[in-house]
Amino acid sequence: MEKGKKQDLSVAANPNLGQMIPNLNLILNANFPSDVISDILYQLPVKTLVRFRCVSKRWCSQIDGPDFIKLQLRHSLATQTNLHVILKKWYLYMVEYESLQPAIELSAPLKVIWGITEVFGSCNGLVAVCNSENEMALWNPSTRKSQRLPFEPVEHPGGVELRRFAFYGFGCDPISEDYKVVRMVQFVAQDDEGDLVGDDEDGFFYAEVKVYSMKSNSWRKINDLPYYVRFLFQLNYLLFYRRGYGVFACSAVHWVASVGLGLYLIVAFDLGVEKFQNVPLPGVVDNGFEMDVGVLEGRLCIILNYRHVYVDIWVMKEYGVKESWTKLFKVSADSSLKRPLGHIVPLAYSKSGDKVLLAVEKRKLFWYNIRKRRAEKVRIEGAPKSFGADFYMESLVPVGRDGMDQRRQQPQGEMKKIYRKRMDDFLSKGFKLTL
Repeated sequence: MEKGKKQDLSVAANPNLGQMIPNLNLILNANFPSDVISDILYQLPVKTLVRFRCVSKRWCSQIDGPDFIKLQLRHSLATQTNLHVILKKWYLYMVEYESLQPAIELSAPLKVIWGITEVFGSCNGLVAVCNSENEMALWNPSTRKSQRLPFEPVEHPGGVELRRFAFYGFGCDPISEDYKVVRMVQFVAQDDEGDLVGDDEDGFFYAEVKVYSMKSNSWRKINDLPYYVRFLFQLNYLLFYRRGYGVFACSAVHWVASVGLGLYLIVAFDLGVEKFQNVPLPGVVDNGFEMDVGVLEGRLCIILNYRHVYVDIWVMKEYGVKESWTKLFKVSADSSLKRPLGHIVPLAYSKSGDKVLLAVEKRKLFWYNIRKRRAEKVRIEGAPKSFGADFYMESLVPVGRDGMDQRRQQPQGEMKKIYRKRMDDFLSKGFKLTL
């Protein structure tokens, strides 16, 4: 559609609209009650609803209304519709979950000329992205609206030479209906030779935790941190797998903490009361595993990797209740998933329930047949050769009063090719990772 040209949404100009909404002309021409129109509209795809805002001022006002937005979101959650997968590489892509074809490149809200915009969480159609500790945004890819988080400096403890690592989390407090970002920065001291030192053997020195509220558009510092947050720092795991990004489930953000000797904790931050808590683990599991956390159908799950030979997936059916942990299935190596089995994260079940979509090594997607224990690689047209993946549900949830349209924020065309070439040249020469 040409810039400035009004879109024609009549049935004559768009025959498929009549198929989506029978008697559309009758609804448009008659004085239909708002609740009847809502009952028809909320069942439509989000992309269609975004287009239908142009039908009339009445429809625009109704679709943008808070009651309709909640209705549409509840319908999507209940029916598991409007589902997508976000693919993450140097740029971001989105693909419909039902077909997994094709991948469409997204225009992320933060301008990046040299570097990567990272996704550190999604919830109810909103995606949290960052370029650094102080450059973050909340973004609704469906409506193409975003809101930058206000600048909030990290308070450096001072006194010694420090390295630091940031942990992030994003989710929703259903009681206050507020979307929140958690930023935790851990400082680790080092001596002149680069060895870690501190007030104990693991080199932990200081942590700062702040929470951003979308409702107030402000940050708040969290004090009285529990002792076990110091065990979150696992250098290799954080750099190459989870990146310090927490998993949102059941109103809390979750991270894995390793206390040594093969023992783990699940550290949760409750977004309602804004306090840390320790989630109990299953009572009986085999020894000798590495643990990760995930979310499956809205429930917290754990991924236990046994020496890269097989992986057990457990789910907590009743949040906070230790006895509710249930082993779902085992992932074993086969002709597609070869040993050693690396980092595996379950994303979602198939409609039939006999398969689960797995993100493997932040490189590929596989359909894993639970009964047959066989994996099939997913090939996505238009996707990069390797990528990480996050599950995403489209919605109309707004990102605040000052949400900005991001369609022009990302460099396009030839400029984007130049940036890609610079990144490829940079990687071909090699680089050093530093905290």
